[in-house]
Amino acid sequence: MATCILIPAYNAAATLRAVLVDCLVFDMPLVVVDDGSTDGTAQTLDGLPVTLLTHSVNRGKGAALKTGFDWAIQHQFDGVVTLDADGQHDPSAIPRLLAEVDKKGYDCLLASRHSQFEEMAGLRKVWNRFGVWCIRKRTGFEITDSQSGFRFYHARLLRAVRLEKNGYDLEMELLVKGWKAGFTIGSLPVPARVADGRATSHYRPVQDTWNICMTFLRYM
Repeated sequence: MATCILIPAYNAAATLRAVLVDCLVFDMPLVVVDDGSTDGTAQTLDGLPVTLLTHSVNRGKGAALKTGFDWAIQHQFDGVVTLDADGQHDPSAIPRLLAEVDKKGYDCLLASRHSQFEEMAGLRKVWNRFGVWCIRKRTGFEITDSQSGFRFYHARLLRAVRLEKNGYDLEMELLVKGWKAGFTIGSLPVPARVADGRATSHYRPVQDTWNICMTFLRYM
């Protein structure tokens, strides 16, 4: 299965290059979507065999993911692995993620930080626990971390669903619409390097949590 790695990036100059170097060892095509960064994020790719897609202004993580998904589909990839640019995720787990997909045929597989929820703070911990309960209760899927950005998506899922969101809520939109369309979704325990990434994440605890909740309720 032809799979590429997709990293949406916004003002990630301090962390992105190290993430890319860790990913390049797998000899998989690597795509970065620079979402209107103003800190020289794009320049950190100099000398690396990476495809760079750019937004002239910041449009949101979901918009960056959609740009990357469109590129992957146009270039006929069968699957996409997504990682955040801030170094929270452990790229060394990518082969485990793909092996689980190959074994069980998932259309979407999430790398779950469930064992680290207690290390998170405030609304992020509360929503992660509540979101997991809601997804399991409604869909029956054993998803243990509904907000992990470390995921595998099969191209057939990406081609089948029409995505509307441009922020962090796009990842919830994908789960719900994928379930409603009959695709298989699962979780694989993969501890993050940093469980609570508030120091490097652009996630807005109140506004983005609210948007994710509203997306869940709307599409359910």
